[in-house]
Amino acid sequence: MVDLTTYYVGLKLANPLVPSASPLSKDVSSALKLQDAGASALVMYSLFEEKIEAEEHQIQRFFYEQSIGHGEADSFYPMPDNIQTYQDQYLEQLQKLKSALEIPVIASLNGTSVSGWVEYGKQLQQAGADALELNIYHLAANAEESSNDVENRYLDILQGLNSQVSLPIIMKLSSQFSSPIHFVRRLEAAGANGIALFNRFYQPDIDLETLEVLPKLELSTSSEALLRIRWTALLYGRTKLSLAVTGGFHNTPEIIKALLAGADVVHLCSVLLKQGVGRLTEVLAELEQWLIDHEYESIAQLKGSVSQQHAIDPTAYERANYVQILDNYSCPPGVLR
Repeated sequence: MVDLTTYYVGLKLANPLVPSASPLSKDVSSALKLQDAGASALVMYSLFEEKIEAEEHQIQRFFYEQSIGHGEADSFYPMPDNIQTYQDQYLEQLQKLKSALEIPVIASLNGTSVSGWVEYGKQLQQAGADALELNIYHLAANAEESSNDVENRYLDILQGLNSQVSLPIIMKLSSQFSSPIHFVRRLEAAGANGIALFNRFYQPDIDLETLEVLPKLELSTSSEALLRIRWTALLYGRTKLSLAVTGGFHNTPEIIKALLAGADVVHLCSVLLKQGVGRLTEVLAELEQWLIDHEYESIAQLKGSVSQQHAIDPTAYERANYVQILDNYSCPPGVLR
């Protein structure tokens, strides 16, 4: 019998397959199906500070800044007692998931200010989250902001939360840091418990007829997995942080490669949205069968065995292999050269 258990930010999980933040966690019945399909933990959809602020502004405008046409009654504000805010709904959903599920529930937070990260992080802890994933969506588009400024933004958020929250904290990172390994070590020193590689920023599109810039969200493809696998292999053994990969993991071979590179867990999202929750059960069975066929006794035995430190050719993960690949490339038959 193969032992599929793994450890992620101190949590013992039955296997390394963890559905990431998606609409599937907005419904308790969907979350239960994920658990029944074999999910070992669940990351909730994100709580956005921007939405909280927008809603508060709207409430302020419509309930506290209105004039009802009678001077003597303008000080009366008919604020409903039973209004449920977006934030209330998120916290209530977190509590429902915790009550219904046996697997750990990881809350996802997307803030805009250090004070917001800290305040909402505390509330998520109080609501029962088992861990906290910080989905820091920041585009360094300010020409006056240096790479060190960008890193310090993450560190300030992490340190602020660490001073107020005792939950394990996972930093979901962009792939665009100039020196990822050095930055991960800074995060480890600042008290992070894990990292997720990598955040997928949406890419705006341009309408060629109207010349408008349009938001465009596309689900991931398998081709994105290799970037995550490579950096996991480079990080394994160089940090004590738990390693998660997210983005592009649709098929069992990609998941096995991520584990061989050193990942503790593999997040699934787009594949579940495209193919349904049942795909998780199939992948889990395929993973177990591959381990049996290749005579592995456990995930622990497999994990990190093809990281850079343990690979047959460690340079294959670095630039040295780049020249060789280009030299060996040949055009398909029939293509003019």
